[in-house]
Amino acid sequence: MTHANAALCTRALRLLLPASGRHRAPAGTRPPAPVEQPPAPPLSGEEIGLVRPYVVAHETRLRHLRAARRRTLRIAPRGLRIGVER
Repeated sequence: MTHANAALCTRALRLLLPASGRHRAPAGTRPPAPVEQPPAPPLSGEEIGLVRPYVVAHETRLRHLRAARRRTLRIAPRGLRIGVER
């Protein structure tokens, strides 16, 4: 009976206590802190060779639309209506 109890305790301790293998780090050491890299600037469609042409065309069209909106807002206080269909 004593042998069975000792074997049971040994199995329980192996499950509960950490292993003492050679791959285990010493208790007082910490892993090195990760080095933070600055974020990379976003790339436009023209800078990447693997972008589909319709994506570049869409970005160009959006750029033109934004410029037209800015132009309209810049002229609107003067009472001129450009790009408005009525």
